[in-house]
Amino acid sequence: MARVRYGARTEAEAAAARERSSRLPDIWSTGVVAVWETDPDVVAAILPPPLKPTARPLVRANISRVDLPGYPLGAGSVAVAAAHGDREGWYPLVMPMTHERALIGGREVFGEPKKLGEVTVEREGLVVSASLARHGIAFVEVRGAVSGPLPIPEPVEKTDFYFKFLPGVDGTGFDGDPVLVHCVRNEKVRKLERVTGDVILRESMYDPVADLPVRRLVEITIGEKTTDQRGTVAERVSAQALLPYIHQRYDDPLQILDGPPEGSA
Repeated sequence: MARVRYGARTEAEAAAARERSSRLPDIWSTGVVAVWETDPDVVAAILPPPLKPTARPLVRANISRVDLPGYPLGAGSVAVAAAHGDREGWYPLVMPMTHERALIGGREVFGEPKKLGEVTVEREGLVVSASLARHGIAFVEVRGAVSGPLPIPEPVEKTDFYFKFLPGVDGTGFDGDPVLVHCVRNEKVRKLERVTGDVILRESMYDPVADLPVRRLVEITIGEKTTDQRGTVAERVSAQALLPYIHQRYDDPLQILDGPPEGSA
């Protein structure tokens, strides 16, 4: 009988796949990062417990083109500064990806709020433009001109916070307790430049980052970097405390109730 591709894979096949993954070379990306201060009460309203605001109400937009072998990937995020206990990091609200493979793994393994979208990073001479778009709306745009080189920073460890959960099959609550994930990334930078420019936030009912107004622009940079990542479950969290924030993950919270018509396959 010919091999049935939906059939179970052997342990040897699984081990070979893990070995190939462990030998991947560094994957470098070219990205624009904008950081600004917004209203403290807005950041406080966004963060699900047990996350807390940090001393500064910072927002970070990261817009990157990733040099994956065989095809480029556009990847972005908009996140607010947050703390869990004595660990400070970032809480991403939306993470547009241009390919399904990058989306699925992050959502299912780490609980990342990834969605399919359009990600653009362009540079012509000193002129830089970058944007994140979904549903035809470029809800974040960064534009400016390179104004000089910056020192190459030392490798650094950064933390993102995610909530991993499965909505309940009966349409209420969750199937099991949600967990708070610490995703730790080791970042290396090989080129970094300062950009003088501005950040434009456009109204979108699907990605309402316009609620995070730019009160003071901290910095815009463009650079080349590579990162790895590992995730750990920091703690199980209260389902009732997280439920009021579940809409952050979806364009329409009711879509978690979508399913095939009765009798369909």
